[in-house]
Amino acid sequence: MKKLLVTFCCVSAVFLYSQKHEFLKMPKFTIDDLKKSKSAIDVKAPAEILYRSVHYRIDDSTGDLLKNIAYRIKVYDKDKVEDWMNLEISLYDNNNGSKEALRSMKAVVYNLENDKIAETKVDKSSKFKSKENKYTTVNKFAFPNIKNGSVIEYRYEVSSPFAYQVPMAYIELDIPSEYTEYVFESPVEMSYHIDFTGSLSPKHRKVEEAQLYGRTTKTYRFAFEDLKAFKTENFVKNSDNYRTKVRAELHSTYFNNSLKMYTASWEDIRKKLWDDEDFGNQYRKDRAVKEIMPSDIAGEKEELKRAQLIHSFVKNNYTWNESNGYFAENGVKNLIKTKTGNCGDLNLMLLGMLRSSGIKAYPILVSTIKNGNVNITFPNVGNFNYVIICAEISGKSYLFDATSRQSSEGILPSRVWNNTGLILRDDKAEVISLNNIKMSYNYLTTKAKINENGIISGVYEDRDVGLFAMNAKEHYDENQEKYSKQYKENFSVDFTDIKSDVLENGDFESKMSFSSENLIDNVGKKKIFNPLLFLHSSSNDFNQIEERKYMIDFISPVSKIKTVEIEIPEGYEVEDLPKSKKIVTEDKEISYSYIVEKNNNKIKVTSQYKIASADYPKEYYPAFKQIWKVISDSESQVMSLVKTQ
Repeated sequence: MKKLLVTFCCVSAVFLYSQKHEFLKMPKFTIDDLKKSKSAIDVKAPAEILYRSVHYRIDDSTGDLLKNIAYRIKVYDKDKVEDWMNLEISLYDNNNGSKEALRSMKAVVYNLENDKIAETKVDKSSKFKSKENKYTTVNKFAFPNIKNGSVIEYRYEVSSPFAYQVPMAYIELDIPSEYTEYVFESPVEMSYHIDFTGSLSPKHRKVEEAQLYGRTTKTYRFAFEDLKAFKTENFVKNSDNYRTKVRAELHSTYFNNSLKMYTASWEDIRKKLWDDEDFGNQYRKDRAVKEIMPSDIAGEKEELKRAQLIHSFVKNNYTWNESNGYFAENGVKNLIKTKTGNCGDLNLMLLGMLRSSGIKAYPILVSTIKNGNVNITFPNVGNFNYVIICAEISGKSYLFDATSRQSSEGILPSRVWNNTGLILRDDKAEVISLNNIKMSYNYLTTKAKINENGIISGVYEDRDVGLFAMNAKEHYDENQEKYSKQYKENFSVDFTDIKSDVLENGDFESKMSFSSENLIDNVGKKKIFNPLLFLHSSSNDFNQIEERKYMIDFISPVSKIKTVEIEIPEGYEVEDLPKSKKIVTEDKEISYSYIVEKNNNKIKVTSQYKIASADYPKEYYPAFKQIWKVISDSESQVMSLVKTQ
């Protein structure tokens, strides 16, 4: 028995030794990688990562941040992985003498041909550069000859003089990964805070000081194996907030017996921005904005009205170039000349005009939804990428954003509503909650007539209020033809004379006529139809079977009202009406009503749900699921008319 135990231990030791893990060592590529027909992690995955290494290192000789990235990706269904068939490398230039550089890039596509490995190298001629904005250039490479079964492999290195800006690395991606590692290394004289968030823990972890690159180096190494693809959920503002991720933030340096702190308080950030030429100095330039202030606006005595007029003046006379940023890209003086600028240009001009007119107003730094949540426990101006304006009038706060011509006080673009902001008053900085409390309405109204031949014809109106109106107008401006076409595609009804416009009160409305012979089933003397016609819900938006993991986000409180009025043809009577229904949660946060009424020869149906807040904790999901089941059941009801003559 003892002999058996010893033998077992020896075998185990050999096994563990043979499986010893090594960081920064990509396995040798073999033909077996090409012969793989499906992922062992998820058999339905269209692709998977065989190896991924994110390696950031501070070069002691130059002080640069070196970004070394390596991928090996297996393609199973090329038609479903378009995002992985190209490589994009962004390079930052601060336009002040410092910029990032692509030092090397090697890429190859492997295919199996005649049971042998065939290589296709990515030619440098496939490189395409695009200027994203004043500060960022993107180098794009297209991978050639990709087929089902291909393996894509690439490595590249970027040198960056911005050692204090180490990019965030997402561990969980949209395809599974056999192996993903994150490595960050810096001289011991440089102290970094490692922000590790998410639900996953690394299988291999090494945090230590070691002799690397000819000096003592602090290294952070994390490796993950057999990662499933990140699974998204509906009604989530930005799924990236929930992915497992790692970010290094420079805390301090200690060179030549001198300690330099890089972590700042929110107050430090305020002071720095107050004196910055592209920020604080922009909205303190009274002369430039006073010269363009219309006299009728300057003479308005009511402060809130004056603030609204100034906001309208800026948003209607100056155009956002769709570039984010809290710094002015061109400056107020150039904005006045060119009429175009980034978010910082427009909103800092707005701020300057408000202040010059005697209104207390301050900037609020925000991180857009796409940019991700702000880490409020670690003050860093790099968390933010946008600025909005707060006017304080008679003890109340009013929010403005001049980037959208559809915006108004308190009704800001969706991208802004990301929970947290940093308000920079003249004497202090304060982290605040940014909650959208203004209800967004969608009114869908149909007036129809049933003809004897079974054809239903009438008019349909779609009116949006608040944030919904802003979103609709922006989509309309992007492509009017596509916007109009959506009605036919969404409802499969022949709409004609579609007209869309902004109403005087800011609502966005589309009106159209329709005619359809597919909305009624004629069975003998009966006409059977859904009284909501083409507006009834055919699916349940809250049908998630698995337990909810994340917050439920709507961006704003929501109310959707469907009203259908149908004229019954002469000689017919209603045989039966659908049952009305009302349901509301105990806290009255979520409610739904379905009311059917008959008045002489007309049937009127009103279906309305109301969501009182912009977001909810995940524990509310069962309530949403229950109410949306009621909505689905109610709106699926049909009614019948019977011929009496």
